[in-house]
Amino acid sequence: MAARVVIPSPALRSSAQIPLRPGADEDRGGETRTPRIPLLNGRPSVPGGFPAKAFVGEVVPFSVVAFREGHDIIGVHVRVTDPQGGETLHRLTPRQNGTDAWGAEIALDVQGRWTYRFEAFSDDFATWAHAAELKVAAGVDVPVMAALGAELLRRAAGEKDRPASERKRLLADAASLDGGSGETALALSTDPELARIFADRPVTTLRSHTTAQTLVVDRTAAGAAAWYEFFPRSEGARRLKNGTVKSGTFRTAAKRLPGVAAMGFDVIYLVPIHPIGTTNRKGRNNTLVAEPGDPGSPYAIGSAEGGHDAIHPELGTAQDFRAFVRAAQREGLEVALDLALQASPDHPWVTEHPEWFTTLPDGTIAFAENPPKKYQDIYPLNFDNDPEGIYAEMLRIVRHWVAQGVKIFRVDNPHTKPLQFWEWLIATVNREDPDVIFLAEAFTRPAVMRALAAVGFQQSYSYFTWRNTKEELEEFLTSVSQETSDYMRPNLFVNTHDILTEYLQFGGRAAYRIRACIAATATPLYGVYAGYELVENVARPGSEENIDNEKYEFKFRDWEGAEERGESLAPLLRRLNEIRRAHPALRQLRNFSAHWSDDDQILVYSKHLAAEFTGTGEADTLIVVANVDPHSVRETTVHLDTTIWGVPAGESFEVEDLLTGSVWTWSDHNYVRLDAFAEPVHILKVRQRA
Repeated sequence: MAARVVIPSPALRSSAQIPLRPGADEDRGGETRTPRIPLLNGRPSVPGGFPAKAFVGEVVPFSVVAFREGHDIIGVHVRVTDPQGGETLHRLTPRQNGTDAWGAEIALDVQGRWTYRFEAFSDDFATWAHAAELKVAAGVDVPVMAALGAELLRRAAGEKDRPASERKRLLADAASLDGGSGETALALSTDPELARIFADRPVTTLRSHTTAQTLVVDRTAAGAAAWYEFFPRSEGARRLKNGTVKSGTFRTAAKRLPGVAAMGFDVIYLVPIHPIGTTNRKGRNNTLVAEPGDPGSPYAIGSAEGGHDAIHPELGTAQDFRAFVRAAQREGLEVALDLALQASPDHPWVTEHPEWFTTLPDGTIAFAENPPKKYQDIYPLNFDNDPEGIYAEMLRIVRHWVAQGVKIFRVDNPHTKPLQFWEWLIATVNREDPDVIFLAEAFTRPAVMRALAAVGFQQSYSYFTWRNTKEELEEFLTSVSQETSDYMRPNLFVNTHDILTEYLQFGGRAAYRIRACIAATATPLYGVYAGYELVENVARPGSEENIDNEKYEFKFRDWEGAEERGESLAPLLRRLNEIRRAHPALRQLRNFSAHWSDDDQILVYSKHLAAEFTGTGEADTLIVVANVDPHSVRETTVHLDTTIWGVPAGESFEVEDLLTGSVWTWSDHNYVRLDAFAEPVHILKVRQRA
């Protein structure tokens, strides 16, 4: 079992952190579910009561609805406890008027299990100051307001945890009110220094709180990373004189790693590397008959040479694989491995554990199906026949690959296995090693995708692949950054070995540029499948996957030659990943804001990170303007809510296009011209104003 590393907790960063105070006269709600001051709709939250998620370096919005009867003013805190037990208290501020919503942003910088609870209180000084300002000015109850103020200030001065200088000042102010002076009461009720004293250390009554909730903070790679997928058997494969192909190996595939690292990717994702069955092996382009030399689908796992814990002998040995992992690490890449829990008819499980499969009335084992598709080379597991045995074997497999240096698993079709199994497996693995990350490759119904994320998957494939219009993208990106961001992290793959959308098939090079720019900037997780940079956009007729698909054959690519000839998008991917690393706003999920344009093909959004969270002392703001029509030149006006990054409406500021270097003076309304055949996307950095 892997030992858990305890990381010392640095000071939390938030926009309003205040000292802890003792919990006198705290109200716990008695026999009711509602505390004295209601606290409702707290976030982060996850359907079903599962723990919320964040990752190291993520800025998390905490929000709650809180109010009380009458006109007295309340205050709201969130009490956050780090994995080592250290507590901090953060003041929430009111959001939109009339909503009773309160919020604060906090950066969580330590991996582990945190807890948080919301606390509300009657803010006695703010209530008095508000009433005194109104009543004294109107000549109403002036002596009463002065007397109440004096009593309040003396009560505050009696709190032993206040600095001596504050207590002295408060006693002096109280004495000045003893004469019942309306002028003094009005002056103190509007005194900014006195307001600051009570904002830092409020005088409170009717303290109320929610129950503590759990928030799991994963390592950064769980929430921010750029993925690159490839088939190791194709890297270094060569055609022999007799027409057959000699497979690439881990050693030859390692020669591709510097090129992937040079493009700025963080994760190198390998499709299954296990022995492939021969029974019902698929031929090229998914034909039912394989020709001699056809390598078969790597998802038809298992043969006489072994199963899920074995390596295809043509790729090399376990020692070769570990050397590949180390080579990737030297390049700054982390290896992710495909976890496909299914078997070919030749898998050892079929003879050793036939009860793990579904047997039909005629005695045969059922093939995998996704009607009308049938996968004759794959048997799906039946988790209900021997759940204890299957659960134990799947855990053994994951532990095996973790021991080989793999800490990231891309899980194939998890929605075809019981949700209960995934909750158990991920929790068990993460108790042993919290660094292990699981990505759910589940293109299915929204409720199922969300449930997989809720029970533990740290990342999820998404519908991004099929969201191509301005309206679709605005709705999708707003949803994943706000509605589900407490627990679901979308990994925006632009393509996969299974998916080549019509947008890419018919949009040409422009479509590939547009999709890469949006994926790399809209969320902190995105990925590409090898060949994207070569604009491989020819589909098998009637399908949404590449012709001559790499699942069924070796692919030969000239990476260096394509780049030398100016045919590769590698320079664009390299620049996008440089921009991502230079701009912390792009490494956040929850800071997406959609803006407006007068053209239904021009998408506009921004990513803003306040100065206290960037690590540089300066705010980081980027504006992305994309022509999502890959067949046209578009001219329009874009409209921005510049107050998001602190620029008043109508004021000008400079922006720099990080793709071209152009600099313009912008305001909240701006003309743009985007040529799909030249520069279809602006990625604009908002320059700091003096």
